[in-house]
Amino acid sequence: MNELSLSSVPEPGIDMTPAIIQARKAGIYFRTHRYVHEPDAASYGLEAADKLGLDPARVFKTLVAVMDNRRLVMAMVPVARQLDLKALARVDGAKKATMAPPREVERATGYVLGGVSPLGQKRPLAAFLDESAMGYATVHVSGGRRGLEIELAPADLLLLTGGQSAPVSL
Repeated sequence: MNELSLSSVPEPGIDMTPAIIQARKAGIYFRTHRYVHEPDAASYGLEAADKLGLDPARVFKTLVAVMDNRRLVMAMVPVARQLDLKALARVDGAKKATMAPPREVERATGYVLGGVSPLGQKRPLAAFLDESAMGYATVHVSGGRRGLEIELAPADLLLLTGGQSAPVSL
């Protein structure tokens, strides 16, 4: 694995997304990775893993769910797995969880689908990181636009999102 370096200076061609700005302001060690997004990709997360030559178990998608009290929460799960809505509801203390409608996700996070980052969201949401992430030195999440990933330590991801690690994937 390559050593992480503190990204204090924007890389050429990298948009300063709210996700990158939050990571830089926090002073954490992270690395950005770019790839050319194909509009017809069946899965944004699997596309990122494939194009960057990464193990899909280390690439996490950010999903937003609506809890039974209409509160939005986000879950970060490996791209090759699915969100376990029952487990998410259980760890959040809700009775039921359903996937949030795309427009609601975009409105709450400030990102377009396929580029939803757990960092730098317009409205911070309660966050749950699948416990499988804790087995890796670093994981990859969206950098706030399609074709941009941020690699960072799971502990830093939890710190920046105010989240908790929990078994939320199938």
